[in-house]
Amino acid sequence: MAPCSAMTSSVASRMRSRRRGSLGPRVLPVIAVVRLVFSVTAPMCTFVHTRWVKRDRHLPPPHLLQHRRSPSLTDHAVRRRRRALYLFFFLNGIAMSSWITRTPDVRDRLGVSTGQMGLVLFGLSVGSMAGILCSGRFVSRFGTRPVTALGTLFVVASVVVVGGGTALASALLVAAGLCLFGLGVGAGEVAINVDGADVERITGRPVLPTLHGCFSLGTVVGGLAGMAATAAALPAHWHLLAVAAVTAAMFGYAIGGVPAGTGVRAAVPASDSVRPSGPQVWKDRRLLMIGAIVLAMALAEGAANDWLPLLMVDGHGLDAAVGSLVFVGFAAAMTLGRFGGAFFLSRYSRATVVRASAVSGAVGLCLVIFSDNAVVAAAAVLFWGLGASLGFPVALSAAGDSGPDETARVGLVATIGYIAFLVGPPTLGFLGDHYGLRPAMVVVLAFVAAAVLVAPAAGTRTSRHREADAGADASGELAV
Repeated sequence: MAPCSAMTSSVASRMRSRRRGSLGPRVLPVIAVVRLVFSVTAPMCTFVHTRWVKRDRHLPPPHLLQHRRSPSLTDHAVRRRRRALYLFFFLNGIAMSSWITRTPDVRDRLGVSTGQMGLVLFGLSVGSMAGILCSGRFVSRFGTRPVTALGTLFVVASVVVVGGGTALASALLVAAGLCLFGLGVGAGEVAINVDGADVERITGRPVLPTLHGCFSLGTVVGGLAGMAATAAALPAHWHLLAVAAVTAAMFGYAIGGVPAGTGVRAAVPASDSVRPSGPQVWKDRRLLMIGAIVLAMALAEGAANDWLPLLMVDGHGLDAAVGSLVFVGFAAAMTLGRFGGAFFLSRYSRATVVRASAVSGAVGLCLVIFSDNAVVAAAAVLFWGLGASLGFPVALSAAGDSGPDETARVGLVATIGYIAFLVGPPTLGFLGDHYGLRPAMVVVLAFVAAAVLVAPAAGTRTSRHREADAGADASGELAV
């Protein structure tokens, strides 16, 4: 996830360069949304940039932190910045799990079928794709701080919109709120990852794995709160409004810890250097196999995020509060896997870790789909969560090491992964409407089982080897 801005800019430029007649009907709305998003949010980014970035002078720019020798100033600023980044990911996790745990109540309030609920969730996919494709240009032009600020404000506002749509029983308003949520998370996540990579360069310590672990931890906390609200029969709109107030307070505290200027120097004409290598990247068979792993694991994670509470309620007859508790268990398993993943990656190859993750996910999915015992199915969700926790990040790391032109390779694999988030919700909703959610999950199981077979494409390097290489590269840069 290192060169996120260059990656997303190259993806957007390649999509714009294609002829409109060659694009499928699902891609055209995304491109239209991307253009609309850029035209609407660019002035907003400019406003945020002038009001917050130029006004705050108490934090030194990131490039000065690498050279100043005042331990008190540097250490304090870096610690505050790291805490702020952790809080932003934690905030996003709380916001996401809060409405996920209330999807049964939202569905009942809207009075829609499972297939229609899939179309409502499609708004989240479109917003996420648009945010990801626009974020690189915004970060290159304005820096990470205004993009993070604007994306987080979109997340907070989206929770309010979803709550309002639920209160008014408006499926269109709920879909618009989810689109706004996806837009905020998609754009803000790239900016936060760029900031996290910069902190890693300054401190020489890994930050990004813990960042994503904080997101999973936020989903656990938000899921527990959602379960309690469901058990107390608190209306979903009041619950979501309370979540919006809490996340707004977190945003007000965290934004002061993010310095200005990060990512602006990434605005280089990299498209010319990336374009010639594009065709070669598409022809790399190993890279396409890694893309298949990312597609399968993204689908496994996205299917749980979108459908797990409804799956347990409709497919296994559990109460809505218990369905929320099962999702909390999934989020907890994801958190455990991501925080503990470094231990296994330092001792086993990436291919072994990916294979074990896929096997765990497949076992969990099998039990959820084919077991008629609700207790067994609920416990199997833990295997599902552990299996989905490491596949996506490990496969992205493998893509970066698979050959030259890391930006194009990671960009290609990430784009393949986001196809799962774009197409997955409506497809599973359509199948669930006709055959039931449990049979619909057989599609996810088939992809995860295929990931077991192509796991050797992830390679054999362990994280110890990567850390050694990174240390050598850093020593070389300091020597120069």
